[in-house]
Amino acid sequence: MWEDPRLDAWQPWTPAEIARRLATTAAGWCVAGGWSIDLFAGRTTRTHHDLEIATTRSDFDTIRRHLGGPFFAVADGKVRRLAEGESTPPGRFQHWLLDEAAGAWRVDVMVEPGDAETWVFRRDERVRARREAMTGRTADGIPYFMPHGCLLYKAKSCSAKDEADFDTAAPLMDQADRLWLVEKLELVHPAHPWLARLRDVTPP
Repeated sequence: MWEDPRLDAWQPWTPAEIARRLATTAAGWCVAGGWSIDLFAGRTTRTHHDLEIATTRSDFDTIRRHLGGPFFAVADGKVRRLAEGESTPPGRFQHWLLDEAAGAWRVDVMVEPGDAETWVFRRDERVRARREAMTGRTADGIPYFMPHGCLLYKAKSCSAKDEADFDTAAPLMDQADRLWLVEKLELVHPAHPWLARLRDVTPP
């Protein structure tokens, strides 16, 4: 049993693989993070070192049972194995699935507030939207987090990969989603450099 996994031991599944594994679950979920930008764009624009999916806290246990385990709660650069049947600790939202045979992390299941109808921004619960407005689907049915929501999360760190995802998504977003992102950035990050760039984008 591998009790001390390295944080960098990622061999992530692809979005198509996680969609296949979750095809028969009734739980709601969508691909999040950088992969969601590429699914929206319809092409792979950069290397992805992990795979994130988002779900609600109420659906997490269903997804956890469906995927098997073990799962580890992640916070502050540390991982802690969840015992079978153990609830995720309060305040924890990242949960990595370990493939013990491969010695590799396969997917990060992000637990979000909200419910089946309402999406709630985890970092500022004043920001809410209809869940259907925050989720898209590829032509082959893979659900993904829409870029206006994804970029709102990515605005906090603005790493090189976040900037790359912004450059990919911003020109492709429709005007309504771009204006939504401007409004929410003004609320959450009022001095953010993306604001001026979003206002300058020519609508597709």
